[in-house]
Amino acid sequence: MLRLIFNELSYVNSRASKLSHGFCLSNYFHRPMSKMSKATDPLSFTVSYLQKSCGLSKESAISASKKLLIENPEKSDSVLKLMRTHGLTQTHIAKIIAGRPGLLLADFEGKISPNLELLKSFGVSGTKLAKILGKDSRFLEWDLLETVEFFRAQGFSDEQITMMAVKLPSVFQCNVDGILKPKVEFFRSLGFKDEDVARILSWEPYILERSLEKQIIPCIQVLRRVLGTDLDILKAIKACYSILEYDLEKTLERNISVLKIHGVPEPLILRIFLIQPRTLLVRPHRFDEVLAEVVELGFDRNTMLFCLAVRSLATVGKAHWQQKLECFRSFGLSTDQVYSAFKLQPMFMLVSMKKIQKSMGFLTHKLKMEPSIMSRHPGILLYSLEKRIIPRTSVMQLLRSKGVVKEDIRIIPYLRMTEKNFMQKIVSKYQKKLPDVVKAHQGEIEFQTFPGILV
Repeated sequence: MLRLIFNELSYVNSRASKLSHGFCLSNYFHRPMSKMSKATDPLSFTVSYLQKSCGLSKESAISASKKLLIENPEKSDSVLKLMRTHGLTQTHIAKIIAGRPGLLLADFEGKISPNLELLKSFGVSGTKLAKILGKDSRFLEWDLLETVEFFRAQGFSDEQITMMAVKLPSVFQCNVDGILKPKVEFFRSLGFKDEDVARILSWEPYILERSLEKQIIPCIQVLRRVLGTDLDILKAIKACYSILEYDLEKTLERNISVLKIHGVPEPLILRIFLIQPRTLLVRPHRFDEVLAEVVELGFDRNTMLFCLAVRSLATVGKAHWQQKLECFRSFGLSTDQVYSAFKLQPMFMLVSMKKIQKSMGFLTHKLKMEPSIMSRHPGILLYSLEKRIIPRTSVMQLLRSKGVVKEDIRIIPYLRMTEKNFMQKIVSKYQKKLPDVVKAHQGEIEFQTFPGILV
């Protein structure tokens, strides 16, 4: 009997030395003998609890049990109950606890409960809460109130604070006075308004984890050398929030230098940079490949088309470019026709795969448009299918069917019109004679077909 008791106490003591939560031998030893004799092995109870109460698989429960022991489940029950109250499902809980089982024994009154109530106060619960904890389950153990109050005082909306938490929970562990405040003040010193700072940092919170002295300020210095004015610096940052996370000396300055060597005028370079900074933030090796291909295609480097071609090729990437080529070929265009279209309007290759499929499907199946027409007028792929192409073709179909316009009407010019001109020259002009033209323009008349489409 003495050997049995000694072995049990030795096991408990060895477990306590390995656990971060300090399973206390004295607590175990001071329990009544009646409870001690009937007690379940702490390890077995923990594994069972993690399975039954938290939804972990047996394997995950065994793995998690190496990081904690649950003797008294009351505290853990309170944590789980509160998590469920705030919209977390059993699936959410299983994933969160598997990643950080110690959360079950965390400071309930001091951290878990007040943090969950704070999050609930600005609409964070359920799926949003699960996303945050899925990225960093330590989130509920931090002092969130100080950070939240800081951002609110800087003009951040609750929605923007939530966005930051979902994207990068670790921001809320940053020291307010030492890390967050100096960066916010630096952006203000550049001339950003409070709403600008809030918008940029909520969309790109990763900036807040970058060193002010080693990353952010050097980036601003490069931008000053390239752009010259703080106003243009603000434009560039607003056009690409993540620009302050790049090594601008190795990407931006280097790529600009290469463009100048190839004879591209500086005003064109700066114009395309301010429109879409990422064009010149491509890795040098890839940028050289893009530039060589644009030159080979015969673009005039003194025109905006040259810069737009660089932008499209640099932005899309090789694999995605090939996917888009295949997609266009599936609608009957040859590779030569696609590149011919690219020379006319480089931006059409920036259109998403989903939009290409929908627009090309409508143009070729509904409008009966020959692929060669699209290759000569690639700009139509930049138009919204739902807001522009379908409403206008519906109007022209109606006018054609009623004999108001000629049978051999050419549709492309009507697609190119500005909305103001289309309303004045078509919709307003014919709505008294044919009231349904307004319904067609508003999408209330379903488009059928437009056979024999002409350019």
